[in-house]
Amino acid sequence: MTHSLHHADADVMVTTENDKNIISVKMNDNDVYTHIDSCETTYPIDLIEEILKIKGPAWLCDEIMRDESPDYVEKSIVYDVFGYVDKEQFKNRHVLDFGCGSAASTMVLCRLLPETRITGVELDADLLKIAEARAQHYEVSDRVKFLLSPDGNSLPEDIGDFDYIFLNAVYEHLLPEERQIVLPLLWNHLKPDGILFLNQTPYRWFPVETHTTGGLIFINYLPDAIALFYARKMSKRDLVDTSWSTLLRMGIRGGSVGEIRKILNKHSCYPVLLEPGQLGLKDRIDMWYAVLNKTRHLTIKKSLRNIFKLIKLCTGQIFLPALSLAIKKPGDN
Repeated sequence: MTHSLHHADADVMVTTENDKNIISVKMNDNDVYTHIDSCETTYPIDLIEEILKIKGPAWLCDEIMRDESPDYVEKSIVYDVFGYVDKEQFKNRHVLDFGCGSAASTMVLCRLLPETRITGVELDADLLKIAEARAQHYEVSDRVKFLLSPDGNSLPEDIGDFDYIFLNAVYEHLLPEERQIVLPLLWNHLKPDGILFLNQTPYRWFPVETHTTGGLIFINYLPDAIALFYARKMSKRDLVDTSWSTLLRMGIRGGSVGEIRKILNKHSCYPVLLEPGQLGLKDRIDMWYAVLNKTRHLTIKKSLRNIFKLIKLCTGQIFLPALSLAIKKPGDN
C-alpha cells in the first residue's frame, strides 16, 4: 500500500511493506539541503504526518532516524554516557533531557534506561507535540513527561532536582548570553554528586566547521563580522541572507571545555571533569585537557600527539571531534 502525503515543498511517498513504512522524499527545489531523503520506519502514518507538518520534508527522515537508527543518537549516547557511568547507576533515578526537541534523544534514553524516570524540557511547543506523540507511540507516557520552557533564559516552575542532566546536541544552539544563564540554572537543579552530560556539541576550536557552514576552515578563529561575511560568501549551504544571530542559533560557534568550566566556576565550587573509564574511550577531544591541581587552570596534555590527530581529522580519515563531557557536581561533604 502506498500513501502520498501532501506538502507544498515536496513529494512524500510512504509505502507499507511487512509492517514497516518506507518513506521517500523528493524536494521540489533540488537546491534545498536534505540530509536523508529516504528511510524505513515503524512509525504509523499519523505520526509521520505530524513530523512532516512540523519539521518539513527536508528533515522528515532525519528526524525519524535520530530516534530509530542505532547508528545515530543512540550510538552517541552509548559512547558519550556509558563510557563514564554504568547503566545500573541510572536505575530508579530521575533524569532531565534539556532541550529535548522532538524527543528523539528522550525516546533513546527510554529504551536504554527502562527503569529511569525522564523529564524532557523544550522551548518550542510544536516540537513537544511530536514528543508527546512519540511517547504515546512507544507507550512510555507513564515514566516520561515533557515541560515547556517559558523562555530561553529560564526553566519551567517547580521542575525539581535531578540525578543526571543531559544536553544532547543542545549547547551549541544556545546563544552566548543564554549559556551564561542557563548552564548555572541547570547546575542548581543537579543534585550533589549528580552528573551533567554535555555531548554531540561541535568543538569550537577545531580548524574545520562542519556543523553549520558545511566545512569552512578557520571560521571559528575569526571575529564575528568577518566570520559572517565568510559564511555568506563561501558556504555551500544557502547562508547568503543569514544573520549572525541566526548562525549562532544554528550552532556555528560550538563549545569548548574552557568556556563551560569558566561559566560553572563563576557560580559554584569547581566542577569535576570526569574521565571515561569504560569502552576504551581515552582518545577524545575533551580528554586533551587536564586541570592542574594547584592552579586549577586547564592545560593541553597531549599536544604533540593531537597535532597529528588534527591532520588525520582534516583529511577525513575519522569523524570530526565533538565534546563528550561528563561533569560531576561535588557532594555536600
